[in-house]
Amino acid sequence: MKYRLEVLTPTLVGDGAALAPIDYMVWKDQVNVLDQKRIFRLLAKGSRLDSYLTQVKRAEKLDFASWGGFAQNYAGRRIPFEHASYTAYWERLRAEDCFIPTFAAGAAGPYLPGSALKGALRTALVASVADEKALEAAKGQRRPGEALEVRALHRERAGGDIMKSLGIGDSPAVPTSSFRVYMLRTATLVEMRPPQQGLGLGWRQAGRGSVDSRRIEDSFPTFAEMAQPGTVFEGAWDEKPFYKQTDILRALHWKSPATREKILAAANAYAAKALAAHRQFATMTGLTPLLRTLDQLDAALAASSAQGDSCLVTLGWATGLFAKSAWLPSSEDQNYRNLMAEQPDYARAIRTGLPFPKTRQIVFAGNQPSALPGWCRLTA
Repeated sequence: MKYRLEVLTPTLVGDGAALAPIDYMVWKDQVNVLDQKRIFRLLAKGSRLDSYLTQVKRAEKLDFASWGGFAQNYAGRRIPFEHASYTAYWERLRAEDCFIPTFAAGAAGPYLPGSALKGALRTALVASVADEKALEAAKGQRRPGEALEVRALHRERAGGDIMKSLGIGDSPAVPTSSFRVYMLRTATLVEMRPPQQGLGLGWRQAGRGSVDSRRIEDSFPTFAEMAQPGTVFEGAWDEKPFYKQTDILRALHWKSPATREKILAAANAYAAKALAAHRQFATMTGLTPLLRTLDQLDAALAASSAQGDSCLVTLGWATGLFAKSAWLPSSEDQNYRNLMAEQPDYARAIRTGLPFPKTRQIVFAGNQPSALPGWCRLTA
C-alpha cells in the first residue's frame, strides 16, 4: 500500500542542512548553488585557486564582481526566488542571516523522510486522548507530555509503542523544479495604542521588538527552500498484519494497533483544532490573505473527513507548536496557561497576558503574507 502527500502550503522538511552565504550566489533572482568541487578543479589548472580559497575562508559573502561568473556557469543547481522582489531584501541582510535551510535530499535528489510524516501522525494520535484529566495530571511534572504519550500509545505495556505497527517509507526523489526559495516573516500580536483598541498586528524585527503592520518591509525576513503547493510525495504505507492478530494483541496488552482509520480520524481532529486557532489569530490581526488560505484549508479538511481515506497534516520547519504539541495552544483555557507557565521556555510569554502563542511564521507569496507553512493532504 502507498501513501500520497500533496503539499497545500509551502513546506520545508529539512535534514538540518543549510546553504551558507559562501555556498551560493544570488543572480537573476535565483539562488545559484555553486558546484565547489568543479570550481576547485577548474581553478587548480591556473593561478586563481589561492585567491579563491582566501576569499572563501575570510569572506562573509563571495564577491560577485570577482566570482560572479561561477554563478552563471558553475552552479550545481538553481533555486528560483518565489518572487523577484526578494533579491533586494536578501541583499540588505547581514551574512549571518543569509543561511538558507534546504529540503531533505539524498544522492538522487530531494525527498520526504518517512519519519517526518510518521512523527506528525504520532502527535495527532497522542492529541486524540488529551483531555482535562490528562492536563491536570501533567501539572508539576518536568516533562508534562510524557505521561500523555504513554497513555495514548500504550508505551507502559510490555509490547511498547503501538505506532510500531505502522511503517512509513521515505518517498522517492522528486524533481528539483518543485522547489522555490520563499520568504517568511514573523507576525505577532501587539497591544494597540491607546489600549482600548485591543490587539493588532505587528511584525518582528531582528533581535527584539516589532514594527506595526504599516512598516512590514522594516521587519526581519528569512529565506528557505520549500516545496511549492501542488508538489506530491509518495511512499510505502505498511500496516503490519502481525500486530492485528488477536493473540498478539492480547500478549501486548493492546486494544488495537495504530490502524489507518484511527490515525486519519485523529489527524483530521487535530487539524480542525489547529485551523480554528490560526483563524482566531488571522481575525485578530486582520490578515485577510491568510484568512483566504485558511478557507481553502478548511474546505480541504471537510473533503478529507467526508472521504475517509485522507487527512490534513502539518509538518516541517517553521510550523511551531502546532506541529509538535499534543496539547494544542489555547488562549482561553486557564489550566493550559498555568501548565505552560511552569515551563521555563514559555513562562515569559504566558506572563504577558497575551494570547499564546502570540506569533506565527507567515510565508509570503508574491511579496504578500499569504499562508502558514507545512500544511499537506495525506491520502492512504
